[in-house]
Amino acid sequence: MSWLSDLFLKLLDFSFYYPLVMSMVWVTGAIYYFFYREARDHARPDEPPILDNTPPVTFLIPCHNEAENIAETIQSLLDQDYPEFEVIAINDASTDETGNLLNTLAAHHSKIRVVHLETNQGKAMGVRAGALAARHEILICLDGDALLDRHAARWLARHFIDGSRVGAVTGNPRVRNRATLLGKIQVGEFSSIVGMLKRAQRIYGRIFTVSGVVAAFRKSAVHQVGYWGLDVLTEDIDISWRLQLKQWDIRYEPNALCWILMPERLKGLWMQRLRWSQGGLEVLVNHFRDLFNWRARRMWIVAIELMISTFWAYTMGVVILLWVLGQFLDLPAPISSANMPPGWSGVLLGTMCLMQFAVSLTIDSRYETRLGRTYYWMIWYPMVYWMIQVATSICALPRALARPKGRRGIWTSPDRGIRPGMEA
Repeated sequence: MSWLSDLFLKLLDFSFYYPLVMSMVWVTGAIYYFFYREARDHARPDEPPILDNTPPVTFLIPCHNEAENIAETIQSLLDQDYPEFEVIAINDASTDETGNLLNTLAAHHSKIRVVHLETNQGKAMGVRAGALAARHEILICLDGDALLDRHAARWLARHFIDGSRVGAVTGNPRVRNRATLLGKIQVGEFSSIVGMLKRAQRIYGRIFTVSGVVAAFRKSAVHQVGYWGLDVLTEDIDISWRLQLKQWDIRYEPNALCWILMPERLKGLWMQRLRWSQGGLEVLVNHFRDLFNWRARRMWIVAIELMISTFWAYTMGVVILLWVLGQFLDLPAPISSANMPPGWSGVLLGTMCLMQFAVSLTIDSRYETRLGRTYYWMIWYPMVYWMIQVATSICALPRALARPKGRRGIWTSPDRGIRPGMEA
């Protein structure tokens, strides 16, 4: 059984060192990005840039059963500090009052147009239909429950004006429902994980994905790459890879704030993270051959990190399984005597996580006041979310490999929290 002991020790080392090293990598990249691009601009969300020209934009809102939120979402668009825009809402076979509400809003506001789909086609088809109907070159896509900050359109549009190869710009989603522990943790997560990764990825090469809840696109770029894939679970990851594999640039705009609703129940969180994990692996499988093209070399870091993180999830699964078995069976000493977490290694890893959270919350305090109060709740992040990530990644890989080609990704109504808009 010596080989089992050696394997366990190697897996234990990898399960510890991988998140430790990656945390250092993300923190270093995010700090560099902050001082190189954010701090020196002295920009704030409520002080939008003065643009030499303001090209008209089209807001696209694909929605399915959003009667509770859609009016508020559209109102946030009508209140935009932007001179010329249109709003296209795509009603994807909603079974509630979404369609009637959209028709009523369109009858009262000339800027609003509505596209009705008779059968459930999925978000990818919704944004594709909206893009084809759009009159303008810049498309800003939002979910049907999102509230866009008043100046966000200006912050997003400036990148398309400044860079001819900019194919997309991802905004800065902020969690607005925080009635439970899960909600409070996610407030910090979107700073310490989501925002930090996008900053670091911009420094190291390519962005893994735009935020599907708020992202702007150049219509001609989307057209060139064939629009959003219809047979994937995560159209935001898919379009991000399509654009960047064709050498279109994707930027991150932290000043483009968008307030979103997130799951606050374990079941809803599980379904969301499983979809994210499976969708990312599906995109990797679909575009794996494209990565062998030398022109796609800037995507290699993104792809390799995804593969290693998936391997880490399986490693953690094996470590946990062997440790549990070691509590009941007579296994070699390294297994039966191991601690979870592994002694001082766990303390060091936890300290690094808290440092990452502190750095990210400090950076993002420019965009959301009183963000520091969420730091207390972030101590639960490794315990809750790492375990969910491990479990969803393990489940997602066989699902991604087994999912039939051409199978349409359709809408399902997600968990939107205990009480939408409620803050602690």
